[in-house]
Amino acid sequence: MKDGREVHTVDEYISGFPKEVQEILQNIRQVIKETVPGAEEKISYRMPAYYYKGVLVYFAAYEKHIGFYPIPSGVLAFRDKLAGYKKAKGSVQFPINKPIPYELIREIVRFRAEENQK
Repeated sequence: MKDGREVHTVDEYISGFPKEVQEILQNIRQVIKETVPGAEEKISYRMPAYYYKGVLVYFAAYEKHIGFYPIPSGVLAFRDKLAGYKKAKGSVQFPINKPIPYELIREIVRFRAEENQK
């Protein structure tokens, strides 16, 4: 959380950001819930986290980007589609001032759910 306060729910987390960022976070949340309806939602590592037969994905808002954390396999499997974004081993940054690739997020979430089912 930007102001350092502890949050206990994803709603609390999202409410701590400006309206335009809240909209992006709610959209990402909705994509995850639609893609994997059985995913458990909670706060872990001070950010929204989703579990489905293990860790699914995390996301977080920062000043200039949304951090999306599909663990290393999720980044590696989509490295070509993520080529235009700043990435690390298990994370990708989507700039807030550019369109958020919700359909790509959906694909990655679906991949992670299938991976966890194996």
